[in-house]
Amino acid sequence: MTNAIFSGLATTIFEEMSGLARATGAINLGQGFPDDPGPEAIRAKAADAVLNGYNQYPPMAGLPELRQAVAAHYARAQGLDLDWQTEVTITSGATEALAASFLGLIEEGDEVVVFQPFYDAYLPLIRRAGGIPKLVNLKPPHWRFDRAMLEAAFTERTRLVVLNDPMNPTGVVLPDEDLALLAEFCVAHDAVAVCDEVWEQVVFGNARHRPLIAFPGMRERTVKIGSAGKMFGLTGWKVGYLCAAPALTHALARTHQFLTFTTPPNLQAAVAWGLENAGDWFADMPRALAASRDRLTEGLRREGFAVLPSQGTYFLCVDLPGSGIAEGDRDFCLRAVKAAGVAAIPVSAFYEAAPVTTIARLCFSKADATLDEGVRRLARARELSLARPDFPSP
Repeated sequence: MTNAIFSGLATTIFEEMSGLARATGAINLGQGFPDDPGPEAIRAKAADAVLNGYNQYPPMAGLPELRQAVAAHYARAQGLDLDWQTEVTITSGATEALAASFLGLIEEGDEVVVFQPFYDAYLPLIRRAGGIPKLVNLKPPHWRFDRAMLEAAFTERTRLVVLNDPMNPTGVVLPDEDLALLAEFCVAHDAVAVCDEVWEQVVFGNARHRPLIAFPGMRERTVKIGSAGKMFGLTGWKVGYLCAAPALTHALARTHQFLTFTTPPNLQAAVAWGLENAGDWFADMPRALAASRDRLTEGLRREGFAVLPSQGTYFLCVDLPGSGIAEGDRDFCLRAVKAAGVAAIPVSAFYEAAPVTTIARLCFSKADATLDEGVRRLARARELSLARPDFPSP
């Protein structure tokens, strides 16, 4: 018997564009992964742990040393007081953490408030758990919500709200007033917030990420999800964290044990070492990424593109009409990869209903030479669009 929720899904836009990039030899500024292999010392710890460490099943909730390191990291970085024994669970990536949250906390018919644009795994997992998504549309250039939008989304059946902050694909870091407003609604409606905060360390300049769990009334009703892959630029490792009050953690851990059960012990040991020995990494890493963001932004603006501000993540967004491009984001992205040799992601792919179709997302966590060549090829795609705006994408 097939699963209608999953079997009918199309290939993700990330796989589609990355596949086209591979097939055509295009530069991939679409999917969000760094060119850099990640911190050598952490990778060496993982290799040593394979050769000389424990390679059997680790505890379901995660290695004690990693759970302790996660709690200590959040105490230092965000002032949180987490009990590593009852409030921290290690998962096989943040997507597994999301699945555990939705499957463990949603009951049939519960409503779940979700902000568009969103990570594409949210809705299939929510629906598989029996939840009913209630969509809140965010729009450029600021991508913020207000009281009226929340009043329209929250009802007496609201069980969960899903928040991605810093936000992919927009690069926005939500200000305190927006977070306080959302906390007010969660408390008033007795709703749990599932906070996808995987980009929490990738924040630039004067922007500051503040976790929703730190706001009044949210300590007992927030699931905080983090990712070592994003923290250390090791996206293939798939080591994530679930942090929540004991009552929530009990439900999350019971679900986690029937998903992946556990995560490779060598990677857990290496991440634990990395969190405890990060040194200046969490200052140097975002500073270097900000320089890459600025390089791509400046190059694109020289070529006539309108670039929206990016306060965090690996991504920036291009305003196509502001760049003189009349075609929709998907058509432009297909033209760019097929005719100009550079992959980008149409932001409309992050919507289910009433999509914004005027924005393309680019990844800047790449080498300087890759960014420079990407700018050159995007300029070519823009020239082709301006020359034949009504011509179908190749």
